[in-house]
Amino acid sequence: MKVILTGATGMVGEGVLLECLKHPDVEKVLMVNRKPFALRHPKLEECVVPDFMDLSAVSDRLAGYDACFYCAGVSSVGMKEAEYSHITYDVTTHFASVLQPLNPGMVFDYVSGAQTDSLEQGRVMWARVKGRTENALMKMAFRGVYCFRPGAMKPVEGQKNIKGYLKAIGALYPVLNALFPKHVSTLSEVGLAMINSVLNGYPKQVLEVVDIKVLAKA
Repeated sequence: MKVILTGATGMVGEGVLLECLKHPDVEKVLMVNRKPFALRHPKLEECVVPDFMDLSAVSDRLAGYDACFYCAGVSSVGMKEAEYSHITYDVTTHFASVLQPLNPGMVFDYVSGAQTDSLEQGRVMWARVKGRTENALMKMAFRGVYCFRPGAMKPVEGQKNIKGYLKAIGALYPVLNALFPKHVSTLSEVGLAMINSVLNGYPKQVLEVVDIKVLAKA
């Protein structure tokens, strides 16, 4: 398969990217980044786009792909709803709307988050916005749309983009997984589940941690 991946400069995107590069069924990965990412691999190409709301100059490079793993995103900490909505909802749905007619057989995988609000009515701002984004994506005419809601994640071996508390999760993962199996997974499982969503599909469009673990083994 050929994959478009966003968010490679972040922790989740980097982990999913590394899993894609070592997977035998992934032939090519096109990173679409806002800034260059210092990683080279025979399977890997990079497309630097400073503004994801303007893809006109690179649209010819975005055709001919089987999947998009949309891992880009920002923390809502310190942000007002309008600003967070623009980055999380407007930019994501615009990116998807450009890809869909170029790749009508594409599977679009979106990294959302645990406790996302599908009803879009809760008190937690980021959860409402993520829920609105999920709902909009699932209405688009892709071959498949899957919304991934990972919890705490153990980083992939070789990752460089790891925050301090995630290093602790990596060290404590066996204990955390034994105590809270529905709330923790590895980033390797997230990447494998995304790949398998393209190869095998899944009966649910919204994947919680338990579903991610199941699909990773499919």
